Amino acid sequence: MQTTTRTNTKNHTLDLAYTAVCAALMAICSWISIPTAVPFTLQTFAVFLTVILLGGRRGTVAVLVYILLGAAGVPVFAQFTGGLSILLGNTGGYIAGFLVTALIMWGMERFLGRSLRVLILSMLLGLIGCYAFGTAWFLFFYARTTGEIGLFTALGWCVFPFVIPDLIKMGLALALGTRLRRALSYE
Repeated sequence: MQTTTRTNTKNHTLDLAYTAVCAALMAICSWISIPTAVPFTLQTFAVFLTVILLGGRRGTVAVLVYILLGAAGVPVFAQFTGGLSILLGNTGGYIAGFLVTALIMWGMERFLGRSLRVLILSMLLGLIGCYAFGTAWFLFFYARTTGEIGLFTALGWCVFPFVIPDLIKMGLALALGTRLRRALSYE
């Protein structure tokens, strides 16, 4: 009984530590802005990497911790920002969409396993889920604050410029995450 309690405590401590490290990684990656015609951050890379490393359940918790830290005002979002005003702004839905991504990846892992094909498909569907949630959010909040725009205009501003970079980040997260997961042997 003592060994089981000690093992459970050790696993719980590892869960907390890995969750905190991955939430911090998401913050650090959100601060890294790559200047291009449309600047982008490495947040989606960190979300994918987190779920790959920690698995669906733990990864989703880490993403939720990251979002809650930002909602509480800790400057974990892009450009060292934080607070509810960021989440409730025009593009806050894309941050909330990270949770959608993690949930999709978790659901697919739970029902279809963690094969490479399932992982790639779950990342693609998770990214589409993030884009869909964020774009719907953007359309709603932009209409309330500025005026209505069309779906293709919103996609042109908020999605199309990011598709190729996000696919590259997805590939990098997959390559790095699968290697690190084996090295950590954390299940």
